[in-house]
Amino acid sequence: MADTITRTIGFICPHCRQSVIADRSPFQLTASASCEIPCPCGKSSLKIEYLLDRFRITSPCVVCGDVHTVMCPAEAFLSRKALAFSCHTTGLDCCYVGEEGKVYAAMAHLEKTVDHLHQDEAQKGAFLNEIVMQEILSEIRDIAARDGISCQCGSLRWSMKVFYASVELTCTVCGNAMRINAATLNDLDELCCHPTLQIRSSYNV
Repeated sequence: MADTITRTIGFICPHCRQSVIADRSPFQLTASASCEIPCPCGKSSLKIEYLLDRFRITSPCVVCGDVHTVMCPAEAFLSRKALAFSCHTTGLDCCYVGEEGKVYAAMAHLEKTVDHLHQDEAQKGAFLNEIVMQEILSEIRDIAARDGISCQCGSLRWSMKVFYASVELTCTVCGNAMRINAATLNDLDELCCHPTLQIRSSYNV
């Protein structure tokens, strides 16, 4: 892969809540065993480790304040248009890797979600946005009722897991999964634009 095809990486620091976005070339990512992308405040950093056929990403999480580690195939990490890695507890994204435009757009969405999260901390309920979540679930039920949910592998068998601010659909045949954000009205509008849903990969934004 040409070194000119850079990967844009982004996360939000859980300490200062500043967005941190950096570019790294495939050469920079594979020339050494690991690299770090620090927040300017000095209190957090995202670590990327190259393990030949995969990458290990250790990212701080602005939502729960913890640090999450995920493994990603090297081919996907270096070539996918957009990858999103999420908080194991809430289902919200904690970091992104991909093309510059895709990552900046995803980061802008995450910033709005985090703003909403902290504005409503005093009224915390079962979900980040109760109304949006209920509408999202209702829309998913409507799509499912007309057999509109399928997997890229061809299966129509899937399961659903509901998180604090997202819903995850998983194919019960091949294990592919897709996450549907359920935090803002924009998330609801986005879902309503899709009469059908196709589960493609755990690494899609």
